Amino acid sequence: MNREQVLEVQGSFKSCSSAEEILKKITATLDPESIGLASSFSIEDQVITDMIVKVCPEIQIFTLDTGRLFQETYNVMEQTLLKYKKKIEALFPDREGVEKMVREYGPNLFYYSIDNRKLCCRIRKVNLLKGKLATLDAWISGLRSEQSVTRSNIDKIEWDESNGLVKLNPLADWSEGDVWQYIKENNVPYNELHDRGFPSIGCAPCTRAVKEGEDLRAGRWWWEHPEHKECGLHVKTAEQ
Repeated sequence: MNREQVLEVQGSFKSCSSAEEILKKITATLDPESIGLASSFSIEDQVITDMIVKVCPEIQIFTLDTGRLFQETYNVMEQTLLKYKKKIEALFPDREGVEKMVREYGPNLFYYSIDNRKLCCRIRKVNLLKGKLATLDAWISGLRSEQSVTRSNIDKIEWDESNGLVKLNPLADWSEGDVWQYIKENNVPYNELHDRGFPSIGCAPCTRAVKEGEDLRAGRWWWEHPEHKECGLHVKTAEQ
């Protein structure tokens, strides 16, 4: 599927009444084994994992292990493996790249500038994702439009210009309440940090609990302005 074909079928995907229907539709359009869910074990990714196991188990699931994750994230990964008995591929950053970065900038470089933070994200996450996406025809994310100002205009199906493949956001129009309702009704494992005030969870040094009244991603890279709060995984054009 190319960009023009994606534009042609966007309307039909938007008409799908559920996220499960979107997953079924993409597996009927593309080889299911060429589709992958990039999971950070967020509540959204956990919902999609549960759906994949139930309606299209051939879809791949992979995760980016940056080396700086919370122990609680590994705990929910283990719980997910035990519950669903489905392989989850763990990808790790290039050792030499990480060693060079830490040698030149120190272990906590991300606190000192946006450029430093983006360098760390690129070496620990973005490069991993790009390498994996090069082997796929489509990737699935748990993005929701209400999560932040940088995600307010996402569609359920998009053409990812930067990576040259289809991108699906089956929960794009879900609310946080919708996600939690699905988790409770289907007994889906979730990261226990959510019960401690962490609505969005990434690497441990770059994530904190949010305060009452703050938005969902206020705890991610909290020292930066909201419009800068993306790691580079979710961009729509090569120029970005």
